[in-house]
Amino acid sequence: MAMMMGTAMGNIVDQTCKQTPDYTLCLSLLNSDPRSSSADVVGLGLILVDKIKALGTETIGQIKVAYKTKAMLKRELDECNLRYKTIVEADVNTAIIAIKGNPKFAEDAVVDAGIEASICEGGFPEGQSPLTDLTQKMDKICDVTRAIVRMLL
Repeated sequence: MAMMMGTAMGNIVDQTCKQTPDYTLCLSLLNSDPRSSSADVVGLGLILVDKIKALGTETIGQIKVAYKTKAMLKRELDECNLRYKTIVEADVNTAIIAIKGNPKFAEDAVVDAGIEASICEGGFPEGQSPLTDLTQKMDKICDVTRAIVRMLL
């Protein structure tokens, strides 16, 4: 019975990810979290919001490192630090609350997280951002998360 339940829930992950813009990324993100094996679509959305928070927190850590190695980019790093704190402290919290109640607000928060990351990246002189890889990951995770949140509307 447990095997059948895991298979059924695995199908939910698979079927849900097929409706996102990046099936492979979606599967990778959700399958890396043990909660996905018993989650419904709301739960899958919450897992992805946690991934946004984790990546935002990782990026804030990289900004702190960049202050030491890229001092000439202090202004840009300050702006990114502010934007990623907004993602971690405001957008994520809004999404967590709203996904369980009014998913439209969760969608708005996830979209904002992607916009905040893009604005951060765009603030650097071309080719000088130490955060490009993390920003691109954030953008992709936000796209996948938004698609799943939209399923709840």
